[in-house]
Amino acid sequence: MKKQIGIICLGCLVLLQFNQTGCTSEPNQLTEQEKQQGFKLLFNGKDLTGWQHSGNWKVEDDVVTRSGKGGSLVYEAEPVPDDFELKFEWKVAEGSNSGVYYRPGQYEYQILDNSKHVDGQNPRTSAASIYFCLPPSHDATRPVGEWNTGRIVCQGTVIQHWLNGEKVIDLDYTDPRYAWHVELLANRGGNLSDRGANLYLQDHGDPVWYRGLKMRRIPGSEKLKRSEVKPADVSDTAMAAEQRKLQKIMENRTRQQLKKK
Repeated sequence: MKKQIGIICLGCLVLLQFNQTGCTSEPNQLTEQEKQQGFKLLFNGKDLTGWQHSGNWKVEDDVVTRSGKGGSLVYEAEPVPDDFELKFEWKVAEGSNSGVYYRPGQYEYQILDNSKHVDGQNPRTSAASIYFCLPPSHDATRPVGEWNTGRIVCQGTVIQHWLNGEKVIDLDYTDPRYAWHVELLANRGGNLSDRGANLYLQDHGDPVWYRGLKMRRIPGSEKLKRSEVKPADVSDTAMAAEQRKLQKIMENRTRQQLKKK
């Protein structure tokens, strides 16, 4: 009887740990369900096979991390499919900034310490946002140093961002309600209709860790589940700072164009 109670308690402890972390014990392996869904491992947990970088990214304790200077880590084995689902786990140090780029141009799932980094003051540039475009519905991040689970689902003109099991963005970028957001990103240098990029992890010079990178192509026969997600409000102060930043971006772009003439 005592042995049975002990087994039950151990099972409860494992389940509790899973619920608290949101992560499997073997993040760099595919589950049977993921295999059936057509997921592929992008990171094998051992080395950076399939990835390109300039010597500043490495694998430590089955995790992708970075040090020194060198730029982004690019997955070159294959481009991102037009319709896809991407899963990944991430964590940051205090004040860290990174991002997951999955389509051409300035098209990013933001990775951030919302509490310390200045970008966390604006929901539109906070963790899990479509950076400089659409805010998540709320801050669903875990404390700095803990693992977060990220998920991106794109099908047709719909983009969904998930964070720690919660859908925080569900955007059809052809919806007239979001025309201003689409234009904002376009002014920064991102076209939501662009396709055919290679996935890459951004290097901002800050400590960041990734694991459990998995991707699948969504078949055309699969219907995407949708539900209304209201973007978080952006304060007047954050909006003003955002416009100043955008003005600098556009001025710099104009200078670069004039240099080329």
